[in-house]
Amino acid sequence: MAGNSTLLEKLEGLVARFEEVSTLITDPNVIADQKRYVKLTKEYKELGDLVRTKNEYVQCIQGIDEAKEILLNESDPEMKEMAREELTLCEARLPELEEEIKLLLVPADPQDDRNAILEIRGGTGGDEAAIFAGDLFRMYTKYCEDKGWRMEVSSLSEGAAGGFKEIICSVSGEKVYGILKYESGVHRVQRVPATETQGRVHTSAASVAVLPEAEPFDVEINEGEIKWDTFRSSGAGGQNVNKVESGVRLRYNWKNPNTGVVEEILIECTETRDQPKNKERALARLRTFIYDKEHQKYIDDISSKRKTMVSTGDRSAKIRTYNYPQGRITDHRINYTIYNLSAFMDGDIQDCIDHLIVAENAERLKESEL
Repeated sequence: MAGNSTLLEKLEGLVARFEEVSTLITDPNVIADQKRYVKLTKEYKELGDLVRTKNEYVQCIQGIDEAKEILLNESDPEMKEMAREELTLCEARLPELEEEIKLLLVPADPQDDRNAILEIRGGTGGDEAAIFAGDLFRMYTKYCEDKGWRMEVSSLSEGAAGGFKEIICSVSGEKVYGILKYESGVHRVQRVPATETQGRVHTSAASVAVLPEAEPFDVEINEGEIKWDTFRSSGAGGQNVNKVESGVRLRYNWKNPNTGVVEEILIECTETRDQPKNKERALARLRTFIYDKEHQKYIDDISSKRKTMVSTGDRSAKIRTYNYPQGRITDHRINYTIYNLSAFMDGDIQDCIDHLIVAENAERLKESEL
């Protein structure tokens, strides 16, 4: 029999677990426990993908065995020709399926399916850094539109010459964090700024942070201890924004479980004219902030094991350079260079993300020694 017997052994136990989980998610006691139910439905989906791929793998192995049998014992030339075609197809598909199974067997980052909070801040370079932060925001907006994701800005601070000193938004859709997490880090730009009169190339930077959005039951917050202030928003939005106290400010004292230190968290949200909506968004950001801090230890643990840290680790690391005079983009983590800067800045970033995912997967496979 063709195929990898070690792989098949690993899969057998998972088939039993898949059947167990499919029974559990119909149990009324499990459905009543929201946290457990969400966890199990996610496991059910992941195991379902594995079981489907495993079934195709087994069919492929059987196809090879049957085709070889026919080629050995059959005299009908037409049957032999069909068996030859079947053998070629199955032998080509088998290694592909093995790779798919290996990747499915490697535990995925449990946060990959989550929505994300995207934060972009202008770094060194003054006005030009803020303009570049605005360019990055536009790039992600276009990318999210192409993916069919929903993007909502929760707070922003505009730069004096355009762009943003800081902009924070939430992105919701399928596997948002699992894809956007590769964008976390420092993005460096080399170009002649609009503010430059001599035509000299300057280097500026903007930082991007992508955080997994916390679910309400991920983080325990004592809502009675939140101090709320309201204030009049400023900026675009017509007369109403300046007259109505729709902006909200949240203060919360939180004890960091990793350090034991009590920290005051301050969050402002001014994005909508509707105060309850702004409160909702501020609360979502508070949950995500705490969740991110509490999970930093988990992220650090992964990073310390990783050799190249494709997608996690130091948010202050320079990950990509955008060189305008040469129309070139270089991702320093995987030495990926392309010369389609204008398309890239228009949101065509999937190819780069795909290369990062491949590098990450290769790394995870090496770690798991499958």
